[in-house]
Amino acid sequence: MFSQMDSKVQNIVSEILNDVNCQCNQSNTECELLDREAIVRVIEELETVLFPAHFSSKKAIGNFALRYELGGLMANIYTTLSEQIAKSLPYDENFKGKSKEACQEHAEAQTAVFLDRLTTIREYLKTDIQAAYDGDPAAFNKDEIVFSYPGFYAIMVNRLAHELYLLGIPMIPRIMTEHAHSRTGTDIHPGATLGKYFFIDHATGVVIGETTVIGEHVKIYQGVTLGGLSTRAGQGLKGCKRHPTIEDNVTIYSNASILGGETVIGKGSTIAGNTFITRSIPPYMRVSNKQHELVISPDPKAETDLSEYWTYNI
Repeated sequence: MFSQMDSKVQNIVSEILNDVNCQCNQSNTECELLDREAIVRVIEELETVLFPAHFSSKKAIGNFALRYELGGLMANIYTTLSEQIAKSLPYDENFKGKSKEACQEHAEAQTAVFLDRLTTIREYLKTDIQAAYDGDPAAFNKDEIVFSYPGFYAIMVNRLAHELYLLGIPMIPRIMTEHAHSRTGTDIHPGATLGKYFFIDHATGVVIGETTVIGEHVKIYQGVTLGGLSTRAGQGLKGCKRHPTIEDNVTIYSNASILGGETVIGKGSTIAGNTFITRSIPPYMRVSNKQHELVISPDPKAETDLSEYWTYNI
């Protein structure tokens, strides 16, 4: 029995390896595939660089040890990220057939551009922290938001990934945001554009599509979908504006769905929960479903006398 199983396992392994070798021979990646764990480590290191007071092992700001640690982290980020970007470039049609040296040179240049944007990203994230604190009376303080709010973590990763997306880096931005998705339940495509002071309350189940544009001071709740109206055309829709635009000072309550690339939610509007919107809403509107009557009646199977409760005027 054992020998039969061993033979079966060997056959399965051989078939898989033969298929992998065939795929490698047909591609330009030369089997130098991306390292997902390395990319996740880059996210963690970037989080420490952006918020050293919260995540550094050397807590004292201004301490020489902290400065040394952050310098080392930046060096690690530069090395690891440039290596991963170089491995991702053959997935770009413009780099197919290019030498490893050419890919590495371009990757190092793009990594340097990305690192230059970290201070701007931090400034945006500070506005997101402020929006979360202002918008959530349950927030004990701003440190709690940085340490524990899943919506803030998803926004942070998106802001990092979005910069790489704008630089035309293949695959890595999506790996980053899908890591945040798996950790928080919040699915934000790296192509989505997020304005300052963005707050996702509770976060779980939120979906924000690739071509979504969100203005400033926007607040959304759990279960909100900012999605495409239809994906039947598949790849034929690539590059098209498929997802909505949300203007400044909009609040969208839980489980609302706003769909379509031509859909614009005007500034200052409030969208009630469980609404389904596929057309534009003018500014300063309140949008809700027609209220259904709440019916409360005694359970005929109940053995308890409910008359004393039933006199309560609901």
